[in-house]
Amino acid sequence: MNIEQARFNMIEQQIRPWDVLDPGVLALLAVVRREDFVPAAFRSMAFMDTELPLPEGQCMLAPRVEARLLQELQLQRHESVLEVGTGSGFMAALLAHRARQVVSLEISEALTRMAQDNLRRAAVMNAAVRCADGSAGLSGEAPFDAIVLSGSVAAVPRPLLEQLKVGGRLIAIVGDEPVMRARMYRRADASSWSQTDLFDTVAPRLRGLPES
Repeated sequence: MNIEQARFNMIEQQIRPWDVLDPGVLALLAVVRREDFVPAAFRSMAFMDTELPLPEGQCMLAPRVEARLLQELQLQRHESVLEVGTGSGFMAALLAHRARQVVSLEISEALTRMAQDNLRRAAVMNAAVRCADGSAGLSGEAPFDAIVLSGSVAAVPRPLLEQLKVGGRLIAIVGDEPVMRARMYRRADASSWSQTDLFDTVAPRLRGLPES
């Protein structure tokens, strides 16, 4: 497999046509080596337009979904980010290239170790992975400028919304199959949030989060 050609095709044939047009995001996808975050058995599928299996029944989101979520967040270099659902660590790596600091919570011990190893090999120094149930967030280090749920939920847990800074935003894929939507929540003030539906998609459930 010509890896660089496959990476180029992923960007030009899957990601750009899905309205991912931010030059910074596209450039980042060209240099962060997705194949290094894919289990060895599936490395030949690293650039395909599909979810990829991870240990313990989890999976990586399709590249176009990851890219679109990253674009919609519009991260700034000074911002701090909380991710819920680390998986292989690829999304944490992308976030870390755009933000000041990323903390990612993963409920699976095996995936926590995998993601930590992947990020270390990729020399990503500003992303920390912790083994924890992400439904409660990380109140001791809140508030965050941005929160990303790297999987779907029936509804966003209130504690996560409350850990946003005023003006901060949370992005999640919300709903039940076959109808799910990527949704952006913005904290307007101490007690209110706005929400905007961004695009329709379907993603696997995050483990450990409530079903209602």
